[in-house]
Amino acid sequence: MLDVKFLMHDEGGLLLIPMLIFLARVLDVSIGTLRIIFVSKGLKYWAALLGFLESFIWILAISQVMQNLGSWYTYIAFAGGFAAGNYVGIAIEERIAMGNLIIRVITRHDAGKLVRHLRNSGYGVTSVDAQGESGQVKVIFTLIKRRQLESIIKSIRKYNPNAFYSIEDVRFAKETYYPPQRILTQKPAMELRPRK
Repeated sequence: MLDVKFLMHDEGGLLLIPMLIFLARVLDVSIGTLRIIFVSKGLKYWAALLGFLESFIWILAISQVMQNLGSWYTYIAFAGGFAAGNYVGIAIEERIAMGNLIIRVITRHDAGKLVRHLRNSGYGVTSVDAQGESGQVKVIFTLIKRRQLESIIKSIRKYNPNAFYSIEDVRFAKETYYPPQRILTQKPAMELRPRK
């Protein structure tokens, strides 16, 4: 059984206090990363709640560092927790993949197959002819949920491997269209054409 009195003693405290500082920093920096994302998405209530938790945990961690100024272990734990918290926060954000993205594809080659594939997959696509530095180009826009990004990039690389594309966060979009969620075994919807 763990002897807490031993851990709080000089030798044991060398392990427990830095470990708690490290874990507190991982937690508060991870929460801070999510808070920044929520602020950028306009989710003010969630951002405020996370801001409270972040600052509360930070105060707990820094107070332990200040009480143990003679221990360099606490400095390492504080800095290491900050570094690890950035990594963990970004990993969590990638996992939840909230928000919308706009993808802009610019290609000099025929984009018909890519546009048809995206539309057949249920995405809303806007395609326009444009003039680039090297001549005529096709510009394709589509608005997607962040979790769909990998699938869209695979499609771009398959149908227009040399196309230039850029991805931007969208804070707000009115009347967005998203493809319906389909069962994986279901075939993509066919494009409807009017009868002649």
